[in-house]
Amino acid sequence: MGLPRLSLSMSWLVHNLHIHLILLSCLSILNSGFTATTSSSGLMGNETDRLSLLAIKAKIVEDPLHGLSSWNNSIHFCQWQGITCGRRHQRVTALDLQSRELVGSISPHLGNLSFLRELLLQNNSFGNEIPPEIGRLPRLQILQLSNNLIGGQIPVNISRCANLIYINFSDNGLVGEVPVELGSLSKLAIVNIEANNLRGGISPFTNLSSLRNLFLESNYFDGSFPDGFERLKNLQILALGINRLSGVIPASLFNHSSLTSFTVIVNQIQGSLPWDLGITLPNLEFFGISGNQFTGSIPVSISNASKLYELELDQNNLTGKVPNLARLQNLKWLTMGDNQLGCREADDLNFIYSLINATNLQYLNVGLNNFRCKIPESIGNLSSNLKLLSLDNNQIFGSIPPGIVNLVGLQSLYMQVNQLTGTIPSGIGKLANLHELNLLDNSLSGNIPSSLGNLSLLSKLALGLNNFQGNIPPSLGNCSNLQKLFLSQNNLNGTIPKQVVSISSLSIYLDLSQNQLSGFLPMEVAKLINLGYLDVSKNLLSGEIPSTLGSCTSLEMLCLGNNFFNGTIPSSLSFLRGLNELDLANNSLSGEIPVYLKSFILLQNLNLSFNNFEGVVPTQGVFSNASKISIVGNSKLCGGVAELKLPKCNFKVDENRRSNSALTLALSIPFGLVGLALMGCVLYLCQFKNRRKDTPSDSSKNSLLRVSYQTLVKATDGFSSFDLIGVGSFGSVYKGVIDGRIVAVKALNLLRHGASKSFVSECEALRNIRHRNLVKVITACSTVDYQGHDFKAVIYDFIVNGSLEEWLHPNPNEDLSNEEIRKLNLFQRLNIVIDIVCALNYLHNHGQTPVVHCDLKPSNILLDKDMTGHVGDFGLAKFFADHATHDLSTSEIRSIGIRGTIGYTAPEYGMGSEVSAYGDIYSFGILVLEMFTGKRPTDEILKDGLSLHNFVKEALPDSVSEISDPILFKTEREEEENFIRSEKIVECS
Repeated sequence: MGLPRLSLSMSWLVHNLHIHLILLSCLSILNSGFTATTSSSGLMGNETDRLSLLAIKAKIVEDPLHGLSSWNNSIHFCQWQGITCGRRHQRVTALDLQSRELVGSISPHLGNLSFLRELLLQNNSFGNEIPPEIGRLPRLQILQLSNNLIGGQIPVNISRCANLIYINFSDNGLVGEVPVELGSLSKLAIVNIEANNLRGGISPFTNLSSLRNLFLESNYFDGSFPDGFERLKNLQILALGINRLSGVIPASLFNHSSLTSFTVIVNQIQGSLPWDLGITLPNLEFFGISGNQFTGSIPVSISNASKLYELELDQNNLTGKVPNLARLQNLKWLTMGDNQLGCREADDLNFIYSLINATNLQYLNVGLNNFRCKIPESIGNLSSNLKLLSLDNNQIFGSIPPGIVNLVGLQSLYMQVNQLTGTIPSGIGKLANLHELNLLDNSLSGNIPSSLGNLSLLSKLALGLNNFQGNIPPSLGNCSNLQKLFLSQNNLNGTIPKQVVSISSLSIYLDLSQNQLSGFLPMEVAKLINLGYLDVSKNLLSGEIPSTLGSCTSLEMLCLGNNFFNGTIPSSLSFLRGLNELDLANNSLSGEIPVYLKSFILLQNLNLSFNNFEGVVPTQGVFSNASKISIVGNSKLCGGVAELKLPKCNFKVDENRRSNSALTLALSIPFGLVGLALMGCVLYLCQFKNRRKDTPSDSSKNSLLRVSYQTLVKATDGFSSFDLIGVGSFGSVYKGVIDGRIVAVKALNLLRHGASKSFVSECEALRNIRHRNLVKVITACSTVDYQGHDFKAVIYDFIVNGSLEEWLHPNPNEDLSNEEIRKLNLFQRLNIVIDIVCALNYLHNHGQTPVVHCDLKPSNILLDKDMTGHVGDFGLAKFFADHATHDLSTSEIRSIGIRGTIGYTAPEYGMGSEVSAYGDIYSFGILVLEMFTGKRPTDEILKDGLSLHNFVKEALPDSVSEISDPILFKTEREEEENFIRSEKIVECS
């Protein structure tokens, strides 16, 4: 019994010894090969780097400058553009792709470049988020991602990059709070995260012991100043402007003698400035507290900070006298406007004398204060480099010192709303660099100097509300860059010089009202083709209204009232379809009220009172709302809406002029075209039109310039409700004027979820698409408003006839007969359909990057003066990189929620299906049905599961007349004949 057991044990032992010997052999082999394996690890790492770079390239969908063309297997990756490798291991140490106009996202494979020390991706269009894999780069020292489209939060993992010295995430769309872990980066010296959407407190930065420069401007940081800044002994630059910080600045922060730049502009900070500010901060070069709630006086010690070149104190509640600033000889910028400075004493402006030695001074603003004294004669001794001088909105009296003409570098001179007397210095023409001169609302007198005609760069001249007399100097016609001319409310006489109304650059306004000007309005007014506002009311002008006014097609306001104009309203004014206000009151005009005025869809104020008009008052358009028109003092008028209380007309208007000759055509064609026949026809016509008209070439580069918030405020008159032309899902659209160009400004409501993403989508989608049937984007901006809030806008060409929605469904609050003036006949609707298909065909098949619009509906189709359709609003658009291999009938991007507008959105989107071109085609089909039935897909008649598609389907073919838009049957014979003769119908034939 024991022997077998022993044999089994021996067998087991031999077996195990055999296994151990095999293992020992393997270990020996592994040990002998260890050195070889170690030496080859660099080669393995090289391959990792190469594959990682190729993965990074794969996430870049646009490379217009071909900067990555060398990234292929023909050469070693260390020789690829933008790549720097270490000499010893041939591993990637720097990746520099800055300013190459790249579009895409940052690949997480970036985290495999473990030897990377510098990552420079700034000034591109990288989107999505910063990959958390960036925390796998322990050697990283410089991280530059500024000026991209990056969103999401700052990854917590970044704290693992222990060697980071410099971070720049500025000008992106980062959100959320700064992670507390960022404070562990003990080597971090420079942090720039300005111009994002970051929130929360700023305490994480107080733990960065090596911090020298901190830029946090233009975010949403809030709360009070945390303790700990006193520990940052190396701090030199602290930029916290345009946020929501509150409370007072800790006294310890003013003891950082190393500080060279300190700015907290546009916050909600209170308190006063310490008396020893210039002593404790002797190295200051830039000090800015504008736009806060500081009180008290300007410290006398400020002059001790002799290195100061920029001092911004405006928009606070500072009081008292401005101290002597003689030691600030390096000053370039001094702004202290919009405070309560000054003691209303004779020496209030004596500090100007102390600035004579500041030979580099370029900007001086002391407007909107309590200075009540004369302008010192020494003002003419200020720096000849001075570009801006603002003394406006004070109580300054006396005359303008003649020496002011010595400031030959001046570009802007503001002295409006004071109590100045005397004349304009005759030598004013020496200021050859002057762009703006504003002397509005003073008590100046004498003649307007003819030497103003020497100012060829002048763009804005405001001399209104004074006591000027004599003629308007014809020499003003030499100011060939003039955009605004305001001479209202003076005692000017004589005729209007033809040279003045020939300044074609005038684009914003020409106001000569409330003077004693006589004679005719010159025929040369035709040259004001860019002008938006013309006011010559309350003068002594006579003669007929010149027919050449019809050339001023950019006019929004035309005020000719309170003169002695006679004759009829010229028919040429029918071209002024952009008018918001027309004032012809108190003249001697006669004849009938032009019928074309009822079709001015933007007209909100029409004053025809106290003339000699006769005949019928229309009831459509502006005439349908009695509160928008004034016709009193015209005893021979009749008709109109009931609120006008005019007598009934004693003759009948021929209402039988309308013809139903197109009835059969109107009934049979629309629905026969829906479907494949319509698509085939219009696509053919689209191609035919492309051959007849040159399509503007696509630009591979559409620079979205940054426009300041102040520019948009001026352009839209402070986003006035009067200029509001539409409200959408993510913002409002305003009409405005920028550089003499009428534009539509889409201001995003960033409180609405998805608005920022919509802005990015619209910018990306419009980057490379150009077609005559697409609304043209001029530029986009991402900036901040006056309160420091993030502000984003897209600026388009203004399309004068509004949206297709307005034409199909006029405002129900207006008289129902108003639909008469907004009717679209059959041929117009067909041509608009063709325009839409041309746009979709381009977006889907012929653009540089295929695009799915995702929100096709009547409110996103705009009609120009020729009633040509333009597709707009790309806030929900999706674009695809690989045109050659990607079929737009499918998509790699899955929609989140319902993409588009209910009623127009493809049903499959509601079930989570992917975005595709089929979705646009579905929306187009609904749009066509709406155009010919006049019913929205959400019409109340469509209930109990009945869709617009089924509504039409059930009516075909016998009941078409019952579901067709009644407007189709009201086509006037004259319009029909005109369209038959039109070029587009020739194309259809």
